[in-house]
Amino acid sequence: METLPADWSSLLILSFVLGMKHGFDADHLATIDGLTRFNVRLKPRLAHYCGTLFSLGHGAVVIVVVLGFTTLAGRREVPEWFALLGSLISIAFLFALGSLNLAAVLRAGPAEMVQPIGLKGQLLGRLRHVSHPALVALVGALFALSFDTLSQAAFFALSAARFGGWQNALLLAGLFVAGMLLTDGINGFWIARLIARADQVALIASRIMGLVVSGISLLVAALGVAKMLSPAVDHWADGKELLFGLSLMVIIATSFWAAMRLTRRPVAV
Repeated sequence: METLPADWSSLLILSFVLGMKHGFDADHLATIDGLTRFNVRLKPRLAHYCGTLFSLGHGAVVIVVVLGFTTLAGRREVPEWFALLGSLISIAFLFALGSLNLAAVLRAGPAEMVQPIGLKGQLLGRLRHVSHPALVALVGALFALSFDTLSQAAFFALSAARFGGWQNALLLAGLFVAGMLLTDGINGFWIARLIARADQVALIASRIMGLVVSGISLLVAALGVAKMLSPAVDHWADGKELLFGLSLMVIIATSFWAAMRLTRRPVAV
């Protein structure tokens, strides 16, 4: 769970950055990977846009939840237990996802492409194997029905209440969804390109992203634990949410750019 800043302009920027970071969640990557792989031969054009459609469905639920919380919550403060529970669930998921994806990279054979591993996506079963744009968006919407996503939406709504009404909450949610849409859309397009290549360059690129996703997940989880256990760390990190978010996005964007550059190299004949 993120601690949102009191400054409105910083809150706007952080909302967009958090959306981008949320789009790189290992569960998102794994589900978009599965949807793209299922459609890459059946419907190649749809495969390139699975990430975008998934994110649109996911974002629609986030916006509805934010508006709902804004209407119900008014100007009430966020309960302390709610923040603690959200943090614990988020940390547990990050540790699990980071560990699973690191193991996937280490276990992958020399000729095997690394596929991201998710937890929530496994609950959807056959719904991950659909070939209609509306159904891909529905998968994204169902994916948003989790405590982690809903609690984050609630925090946006309650934080926006300090600055005004539902319009401000809608703006924060819109920026969050825009950031998520950007990263999920790029990710879906990139996975389709990666699958189409399936050569040595693609193998290297998949390992780069696998290591980055697992490393970021474990790092963020470790920082969350440190903040909960050490008042000194919590005090040091207070007010640096935007800086941390931007730093993570620079690391992810750089690794993604490197992987994209690799997959644009011509295939050796």
